[in-house]
Amino acid sequence: MHDGRRSCGTLLVDLDVHPRVIMRILRHAQFSMTMEIYSQASSKKTRDALKRLGESLDE
Repeated sequence: MHDGRRSCGTLLVDLDVHPRVIMRILRHAQFSMTMEIYSQASSKKTRDALKRLGESLDE
């Protein structure tokens, strides 16, 4: 059950869904529960963020 919730949270993060919306979908009472435990940044999302950071530093 927890793996499914974690997958759902991670997919929603990857789709750029607002964290408060994810919190409601996962039915958490605390925002920290959603963001710290159930949503993890995917490798692709991490690579994209680092690429954007590098591009902003090159400007």
